[in-house]
Amino acid sequence: MRATRVIVFNMDESFSPALRKMLHSIPDVRIVAEADDPAMLGTVASQFQADVLMLHLDPSPAAVLAIAADLVPAHPNLAIFALSESTDGQLILSAMRRGFREFMTKPVDPEILSTAFEKVVATAGDQESCGKLITILGTAGGVGATSIATNMAVELKSMTSGGVCLVDLDYRFGQVATFLDVSPIYTIADLAQATEELEPQTVERALVEHSSGVRVLSRPTHFTQSENITAASCVNVLTTLQSMHDYVVVDGPNRYDVGASAILDLADWTLIVAQLLVPSVRNAQRILQGMDEAGFDLERAKLIINRISRESGPLNIDDVEATLNKNSFATLPDDWATVCSSINLGEALATRSPKSKIRTAIRDLATLIHSPDGDGSEKEQGKKGNLLSKIFSDA
Repeated sequence: MRATRVIVFNMDESFSPALRKMLHSIPDVRIVAEADDPAMLGTVASQFQADVLMLHLDPSPAAVLAIAADLVPAHPNLAIFALSESTDGQLILSAMRRGFREFMTKPVDPEILSTAFEKVVATAGDQESCGKLITILGTAGGVGATSIATNMAVELKSMTSGGVCLVDLDYRFGQVATFLDVSPIYTIADLAQATEELEPQTVERALVEHSSGVRVLSRPTHFTQSENITAASCVNVLTTLQSMHDYVVVDGPNRYDVGASAILDLADWTLIVAQLLVPSVRNAQRILQGMDEAGFDLERAKLIINRISRESGPLNIDDVEATLNKNSFATLPDDWATVCSSINLGEALATRSPKSKIRTAIRDLATLIHSPDGDGSEKEQGKKGNLLSKIFSDA
């Protein structure tokens, strides 16, 4: 069963982190879109496949209520949850008479919210299956995010009878197609031009299949095309791909902006790739801090430490885990010669060096993703005092 998809409307920016954290605390809930302009509610509701509209009425409850009421007849399958600090009986009665599914007053009881979502799932009946979305975030250029993304997609394809799609979200310098030596005719820029819900047949034409069976959606051919890819269009593409595949592996996003926020909201797993280098660890800290402040569920963010070797320098894994207050989900060995050969020849590690340590480590990582009930979950740490303490206290 797929996750419950939510559109969030909120004009109060100060309440946004709390609202997002509240929604992310509910298992299998994914935010697919956010809006802060009441006039755009109809457009957003038409463009995104969603089950729930979480409508924060404050600071103008009556005005927002009046505009949102038009959505009820236009989108009968969209459950509207109203949220406000107001306890005015007339306001609550008006919302329910207009067809809103729930009216909740702040602060919201988590159990009440969870029960409301359970009712939506129960009344929706059988839903189409939806694949898992895995994003790979590099903490600096050259940390190995693209190598991990491409090879993990290949490994996942060998573990499932369903489809696996690999998406390149580095719109300017992405090299996913190069790493797998495929030549796409269409790219994500072509799909992003659609203003309404994408048809699977349209998406099919933009994908190119690798010999492993992994289907690739490449970055735009020209720099200027990336300017036309909005957060909304990107999420629209990814949700359509999820409906068509067991796994959608995303290389990126490569910058933390509105578009990245929308993608991370949708992701089931976010793998943050770092190396034992101060700049990389510092960026990992900034990413995790930014995600936490924005209300993301950090349980879905996993730390991957790449290129571990005896020559890694004075930093060690314990230092990094203590600094980030997060255990590593997986560590990958430094095998640059093997990886370099694989990249230059455009071959996946499973083909080029099937018995190499790095291939085995990435396959183990894919197994943790494919079978998450194993012993792969990390526990948060609270270690004190390490080599990075002074460096990061000055950041």
